[in-house]
Amino acid sequence: MDSCRRAGLSGVLCSLSLLCVILDIQLDGVLGATHVEIEHHLEMGRKLLAAGQLAEALSHYHSAVEGDSKNYLTYYKRAAVFLAMGKSKSALPDLTRAIQLKPDFLAARLQRGNILLKQGNTDEAVDDFEAVLLRSPAHEEAEEQVRKASELVELREEAHAAYHQGDYSTTVTVLERVIEISPWDPESRELRAECYIRMGDPQKAIQDLTPTTRLRNDNRAAFLKLSMLHYSLGEHHESLNHIRECLKLDQDDKECFSHYKQVKKLSKQLDAAEELIHMERYEEAIEKYESVMKTEPNVPFYTNLAKERICFCYVKIKLAHKAIDVCSEAHQRDPRNANILRDRAEAYILNQDYEKAVEDYQEAREFDSDSHDIREGLERAQKLLKISRKRDYYKILGVSRSANKQEIIKAYRKLAQQWHPDNFQSETEKKEAEKKFIDIASAKEVLTDPEMRQKFDAGEDPLDPENQQGGGGGGGQGWPFHFDPFQSGGSFHFKFHHN
Repeated sequence: MDSCRRAGLSGVLCSLSLLCVILDIQLDGVLGATHVEIEHHLEMGRKLLAAGQLAEALSHYHSAVEGDSKNYLTYYKRAAVFLAMGKSKSALPDLTRAIQLKPDFLAARLQRGNILLKQGNTDEAVDDFEAVLLRSPAHEEAEEQVRKASELVELREEAHAAYHQGDYSTTVTVLERVIEISPWDPESRELRAECYIRMGDPQKAIQDLTPTTRLRNDNRAAFLKLSMLHYSLGEHHESLNHIRECLKLDQDDKECFSHYKQVKKLSKQLDAAEELIHMERYEEAIEKYESVMKTEPNVPFYTNLAKERICFCYVKIKLAHKAIDVCSEAHQRDPRNANILRDRAEAYILNQDYEKAVEDYQEAREFDSDSHDIREGLERAQKLLKISRKRDYYKILGVSRSANKQEIIKAYRKLAQQWHPDNFQSETEKKEAEKKFIDIASAKEVLTDPEMRQKFDAGEDPLDPENQQGGGGGGGQGWPFHFDPFQSGGSFHFKFHHN
């Protein structure tokens, strides 16, 4: 304060003067410390970049830029990290700032021009390459990139002309070179995707559209189109994911929200139907798949899928005739679907139509030769066909393959009374009745014994002597009642069990 008075300064001015001195001292200290820290961050960034630890390197370059916003090299180095991370959009502002700070920095000019060319911004890219050539006329890379930019302009014009003429194949061919030069240009990929859609190849369209969601900011149109393409292919979960991304960008987007409601409803029904099948609640699953067809009647995939799964459910609940009808309709809609042929074969087995079952399994094997289920099913159907040409216990009793034990015993009693040999007078009639009665009793024995019935259903006749080991016992001969049908004498006295 004394020095202030000697200088003739007032109290207020003196206080301000002292404050400025203090701030200068503090700033000098901070700036000195910051310089050391900046050098440390730059060195660490360099080492980490060399080691491939990009995220850590970027963090140090962020700190270096914050510490010294006037150093063009720091921006350039951070841009290099962004490029190594595949973040060209983030690299551009740093390269631009480096050029602003040092307009004759040719490396930054060339790097920015390369990025702009890959993005398809030919005019801006050429400006950078020409700026390089202005200071370095013999620069080979810059000259080559100018030629590429000129080629890109001509190829784009050729591609658009072919597209407007409806020549989508030529358009795709030309765009291959366009995208080779400018892989980060969303417009070229979107045009090629549109060609693939018109050529009936939605999978390739999806491959082109997917990167455009990152190449173009707020690309709701791409998310919507991707969702609709996945939806048309039956990939409802992927469709739902993409349409949600659209709504993240704008929850009020009308087109996206409308499609979201449809996809969400259908996806929920499909998931619920499959869960019901998993829980073996087949009747409810059938109802759910019928709802699926009402929710989406215009996309063939979902009707085909619903018919296929309803066919499967009818087989599981052993409704043979309904299964055959639905499976046949599903087969007409999707003739190369091995699952449908397999399920219809099982329905034919339920209906005791073994020849058709064998035919369906053989056709299914043509489309899926590696399936264990189809191979095993074909072997079983062939065995059943062979047995049926000998004797079919279900046909003998006149019951379906899904008949329960009570139904089997009821049919057995009725037929046993009808064909009892004592009911017939002539020797010829008695012999015919005897044969029928033996078959009826054999059928009852096999079909009321769970183990024997399982063997028969698998294509093996448990009473066939060929399938017996050793022969011998009464059960092995297939006589489940206490009589010898080949004994002499004219009268027969049968005792059979009503169990």
